[in-house]
Amino acid sequence: MSGRAGGRRWTPPLRRRRRGPGWAAQTPTWQRARPALIADALKRASARPSGNWFVVCASREVRAGGRPFGRTVGGAEVVLWRSDGGELRAGPGACPHLGAPLRDSRVVCGTLVCHWHGLALNGSPFAGWQPFPVHDDGVLVWVRLDEVGGEEPTARPVVPVRPAAGSGVDAVFTATGRCEPQDVVANRLDPWHGSWFHPYSFVDLTVVREPGGEEDDVFVVDVSFRVAGRLVVPVRAEFAAPEPRTVVMRITDGEGATSVVETHATPLTGPDDDRPRTAVIEAVVAVSDRPGFALARAAAPVLRPLMRRTAGRLWRDDLAYAERRWALRSTGRFHG
Repeated sequence: MSGRAGGRRWTPPLRRRRRGPGWAAQTPTWQRARPALIADALKRASARPSGNWFVVCASREVRAGGRPFGRTVGGAEVVLWRSDGGELRAGPGACPHLGAPLRDSRVVCGTLVCHWHGLALNGSPFAGWQPFPVHDDGVLVWVRLDEVGGEEPTARPVVPVRPAAGSGVDAVFTATGRCEPQDVVANRLDPWHGSWFHPYSFVDLTVVREPGGEEDDVFVVDVSFRVAGRLVVPVRAEFAAPEPRTVVMRITDGEGATSVVETHATPLTGPDDDRPRTAVIEAVVAVSDRPGFALARAAAPVLRPLMRRTAGRLWRDDLAYAERRWALRSTGRFHG
């Protein structure tokens, strides 16, 4: 089948992969996945400023007229809700009266009303309750927690560059694991494990460029996403960490160029907790310049659960990686 769309010859998005070596016959990648290289990339990411901003949830999880949303971040309880006009509010998750969990309360006409004794909060300071700075980037919600972050605060979080608003289909997946944010980030800064650890999703993965230092801190990867059987979608992608708790994968060439996968690692427990937990909040923003992609945007409510399911399968394995890394670090057996 052939044709033209926008002056360009139509090409199918899928490729039929030649029969390659089986899983065990792949070229080993352990020599390229040097622990010192991954550790250096992680160290540079950890040194970048975050402005004390933490990703809390998907924007869709906090709805005008809906119930409040609560999450503990770095040991601090946080509650979020929206005014009737859709403006985001955030603050401590304990009622200033007697400590009721505000995540279980109700939003009435844009005001958060405690379900224990009816204390009402409109998002302004009241009775010792102080709001948190909050930012809705259209896909994710960020909250600034200065006591948790301990850095110089900034007015806005480091939001990765994304496709133009409304041009793609976005979905957000969340999972939690027993590890620290650095273990999640380290997993993402090890692209060499892709076709070994996730053969159901990735084949023919090659790291074609490694970070050269602070001014060139990007991994470039050629990889094919497995669709079904021998049908794949080959792309070139870049991995970079713009701040300590975020790694961004951006497709730079091939089907879906400029699409991004943002992996955000949010600590749930405090720094002194001996059983740390971290939330992986991953946003996928998929775009395509194919004319038919307008149908995908229209079908976004149907596609989002499928996108989350795909991310969930990968993170079932990757959280095992991150948790194993933390277990070894916590017992002094990790030498990376």
